[in-house]
Amino acid sequence: MSAVPPPLPTPQEPVDHPELLQLGTALEADEPCLRADAARNRARLLEAAARLVAERGAEAVTMEAVAAEACVGKGTVFRRFGDRTGLLTALLDHSEKKFQAAFLSGPPPLGPGAPPVERLRAFGLAMLRRSADELELQLAADPGASRRYVVPARRVLRHHIEMLLRQAVPEADGELLSHALMAQLDPALIHHLTKQCGLPLSRLEAAWVDLVDRVTEAGTAR
Repeated sequence: MSAVPPPLPTPQEPVDHPELLQLGTALEADEPCLRADAARNRARLLEAAARLVAERGAEAVTMEAVAAEACVGKGTVFRRFGDRTGLLTALLDHSEKKFQAAFLSGPPPLGPGAPPVERLRAFGLAMLRRSADELELQLAADPGASRRYVVPARRVLRHHIEMLLRQAVPEADGELLSHALMAQLDPALIHHLTKQCGLPLSRLEAAWVDLVDRVTEAGTAR
C-alpha cells in the first residue's frame, strides 16, 4: 500500500473510509513490489529485530545488532530500512494496520455505526491501551520533533479524530482541536504518566472520556 498520506480533507469531504496506510519507509515507497528474495530478507531482518526487542528491549535494537542477529552485513539493514527509526517503524507496521482497520471498518463503537462522540471515546481508549502494550517500541520509533507530525500513520489518526469532531461539533475548529486531543494520546506523555508518575492506565482512560465529553458538550451547548 502507498505510504503517501491522503490529502487534507475539507469540511465538505467525508473521510470515513481513507485507505489503510503502511507505516513503511521512503525506501519501501519507491519499490512497492519487492522481489521475492528481497521480501524474504526483509521478513528475516524484522524477525531478528523482534527477537531483540523480546529478549533485550527496544533500546538493544541497533542496525549492527540486527545485522548480527540475522547473520547479514550491516549495509543490508541500512539498504532495507534507511535508519534505526525506519527499522523500528517497520516493526510497528502490522499493529498499525490492524488498528487502522479496526477504526475504519471494524465493529462499533470503534468502527463505523456508532455516534461520533462514542467513536471518539472508543478511539482514544483503544489508542491508550495499544500504546501501553507497545510503549517501549513506540517511544524508540519516535521520529523526533521535526518529523513527528508528518508521519503518514499519525496523520491518518489525527484526520480520523478531526472527522469525528466535525460530525459531533461542526462549528468547532476540528483541525486544531484534533491536535489537542492527539496530544493526550502521545506515547511520551503516556510513559511519563504511567511509568514516571505511577498513574494507572484506568485514570488516563477516564480522563480521555472526560476530555471528549467536555469538548463535545461545550461545542453543542453554544
